[in-house]
Amino acid sequence: MSPLSDAELASLDPSSAEGLVHTAGLGRRWLAHPAAPQRAPLVEALLAGIKNGVGDARERLEAGEVLGLLGDPRLRRPTDPNYWVAIEGDANLSIGRYPVTNDEYAAWVAAGGYEQLEHWSPEGRAWLSATADPWPVRARGDGSRPFVVPNQPVVGVTVFEAEAYATAHGARLPRSDERVWTVRGAPRRPYPWGSPFGEGSANTREEVLGRPCAVGLYTRDATPEGVFDLAGNVAEWTADGVGTRRLIHPGAWDQPSMASWAKAAVLERPEARWPGLGFRLARD
Repeated sequence: MSPLSDAELASLDPSSAEGLVHTAGLGRRWLAHPAAPQRAPLVEALLAGIKNGVGDARERLEAGEVLGLLGDPRLRRPTDPNYWVAIEGDANLSIGRYPVTNDEYAAWVAAGGYEQLEHWSPEGRAWLSATADPWPVRARGDGSRPFVVPNQPVVGVTVFEAEAYATAHGARLPRSDERVWTVRGAPRRPYPWGSPFGEGSANTREEVLGRPCAVGLYTRDATPEGVFDLAGNVAEWTADGVGTRRLIHPGAWDQPSMASWAKAAVLERPEARWPGLGFRLARD
């Protein structure tokens, strides 16, 4: 591969599927031969293509991954006010705009999140002391690459890990009713966008991507307030449970669209870890 030429940069036009594919290909080239001034136009073009919804699901998946590897400017930390969305009808509740991403979770791991045990519950500390492969180990394993792209939701975390991350950032997991309200709002929407479900609305099994995608890639999967990926992409832990099990919202890339309904809920073991299960933060 050779560095990008000025003519190639001038050819960026993400207003069509063909242009988006071309831009993603140039982004891959840049990653092999990085030159700082060329990054900004590539990022801007990929963002425009994603925002405008051009391309089919697989073309957009590739564009989203390249954007994540280039550095997705949409990503924030919980300390950033823009990370949060105030939920209409609940003056005390804010929800993360996106599920927690690999980018932010990996930063917490690098800062010693798994050693700062004061943020872990007693059950979480017991689990951590007994396991040989918490998320930092699993994330380096064979076959993990498609699941650790920076701007994709972090997956394969237990509820103990999710709660420790939340506590470390002065936040918590949303209650099931808070999540339902976020999706439905006063109009009682069955899905974040309303109805019907419709093809291409969310990253569910029917999209046949076979993996998570960049947050916000499915632009229809968003509430009017701007909370994304509530119907698909990854299932999410909640703060509620029944007995020893925890409630999750099951809508995810590896689940059928029936799991995307706002009120859908499934019980999971707190130590469950699968590549379609992530989490989102809430705060009062």
